[in-house]
Amino acid sequence: MKNILVVGSAGQIGSELTLALRDIYGGDNVVAGVRKTKPSEKLSGTGPCEVVDALDKNNLKKVVDKYKIDVIINMAAILSGTGEKNPMLAWDVNMNGLINILELAREYKMKQVLVPSSIAVFGPTTPVDNTPQETILKPTTIYGVTKVAGELLGDYYVKKYGLDVRGLRYPGIISHETEPGGGTTDYAVAIYYEAIKNKKYTCFVNENTRLPMMYMPDCLKATIDLMQADFSSLKNHCDYNVGAMDFTVAEMAESIKKHIPEFEISYEPDFRQEIADSWPNSVDDSPARKDWGWQHDFDLDKMTADMLKAIGEKHEKGLI
Repeated sequence: MKNILVVGSAGQIGSELTLALRDIYGGDNVVAGVRKTKPSEKLSGTGPCEVVDALDKNNLKKVVDKYKIDVIINMAAILSGTGEKNPMLAWDVNMNGLINILELAREYKMKQVLVPSSIAVFGPTTPVDNTPQETILKPTTIYGVTKVAGELLGDYYVKKYGLDVRGLRYPGIISHETEPGGGTTDYAVAIYYEAIKNKKYTCFVNENTRLPMMYMPDCLKATIDLMQADFSSLKNHCDYNVGAMDFTVAEMAESIKKHIPEFEISYEPDFRQEIADSWPNSVDDSPARKDWGWQHDFDLDKMTADMLKAIGEKHEKGLI
């Protein structure tokens, strides 16, 4: 694995994943693909950055040729909240962008494609507690529909063409570096920022909403561990459940109050409540733990302490 292109490097996960991969494989060997967003100094200062549009196959091909790319990670996606406002854009980016990447990988006989999925593949008829690896996939969002289709498409390329395609179902991802953009679990990041800045937060889902979550260091670990796993050990390919913790919004608030006793939270559920209600409370990720040794490091309180420390330092420096 020498030359990696991360499509969607300016996003919440892509930005930190690109830097983590550069630490492992060297800055020159990991290309940050950004569409319109100006790359951060961290991205532009540690390795090559290119304008990449997943919907423009010719553009993708030029970057692949220029850097002799043999691994593509597709982090470009329209997320659940934004997708419900513009379903056809979500379908276009999430599906046609993926097809372009898979076709290029097939044509160039690339070493690997990583295509993240999401707990959005599940729906209201899926078992909500300890959701199994193999279960009902009937999502009620366009984002979830595209993620189910993406899993199936990735598996098809494995079986039809022998292409090494891998994927994992991310839970809600929480980070203090890059704020999320349009997802239903965005509240789990915003609550920490507002706790530091204003000591209060109005949440767009109710206090009893429980969802699987993961802190960014564990998200990066899971992604890289799956990338580095022996292909022959993978009994699944594009749809591994990965979990770390699950909690309600009220439990998050109590965790924050251990550090900021005056923190106040109120609730004004919007359309994202229905989306959250269609997703699991927790997932069974035993296949990932068995097949490629997945293990998480952070629980809620450990994550809360780290998030508040990092965001507090940003606030003191006037960066937020």
